Amino acid sequence: MAAQTSPLARLSLIIFTLSMFMWCSHGSSDKRQVYIVYMGNLPKGKVSTTSLHTSMLHEVLPSSTVGSEVLLYSYHRSFNGFAAKLTKDEAAKLREKDGVVSVFRSQKKQLHTTRSWDFMGFNKKVRRSIIESDIIVGMLDTGIWPESQSFNDTGLGPIPIKWKGTCQSSANFTCNRKIIGAKYYRANGDISPYDYKSPRDSEGHGSHTSSTAAGGLVSKASLYGIAKGTARGGVPSARIAVYKICWSDGCYDEDILAAFDDAIADGVDIISLSVGSIFSSEYFDDTIAIGAFHSMKNG
Repeated sequence: MAAQTSPLARLSLIIFTLSMFMWCSHGSSDKRQVYIVYMGNLPKGKVSTTSLHTSMLHEVLPSSTVGSEVLLYSYHRSFNGFAAKLTKDEAAKLREKDGVVSVFRSQKKQLHTTRSWDFMGFNKKVRRSIIESDIIVGMLDTGIWPESQSFNDTGLGPIPIKWKGTCQSSANFTCNRKIIGAKYYRANGDISPYDYKSPRDSEGHGSHTSSTAAGGLVSKASLYGIAKGTARGGVPSARIAVYKICWSDGCYDEDILAAFDDAIADGVDIISLSVGSIFSSEYFDDTIAIGAFHSMKNG
């Protein structure tokens, strides 16, 4: 005959199970994850936006935890907000503060392909109202391969004076009069050995989209000898500013917003982003929607 379990033993088991559940739940809520704190437009007047963000974190975090390991980005050039490692409770406290539009978890997005210029009806006969070589296209993608013929700067004049960005040059990457600026973004600092710790493209996607948008004329181009012709981008003489936000494991929201913040302030005329998610988000919880809105707002 099976042994009987006493009521006291059953009660002890229930209490133990509930305790373990509460402990696990408490532990998960204390785990720090990356959140975006979006605050809309930049404050008016001479206000240090970064100091404001740090002050807000001091109000909800233990003083010993506020630092570079918590505050990942302070968006302060084109719009107001920051990315930080927070617990659920800390995120909830920030969500209640005046001036905060939204607080949401950072998500990983994936690369998307682009449509051809012919499909969109944008051919080389299109008339343009401004000098093409003064157009700066900001590419938010996997970086760029600068040695490609599509990015040769032969025949291009000086860099447009409106350009305010920089080039993160290194031993294996330099800019020219075609690729006039380049930066890379990786808030968590975890870079795969298959990736380049520079704006150089290890995936090929960014070089593809950059050449599609603004690649120069390359004669006798073909695919293994098939379909020979001249390869060109939609605006062949335009300049390219590279913002590497995507890596072999994807593209993270905090990096995407940081690139938007810089690209707008750097003076690009067009922002190209072939990145997305399979999940839909509300406008105020969508980094691409937020970045696109401020891009349009800033002209």
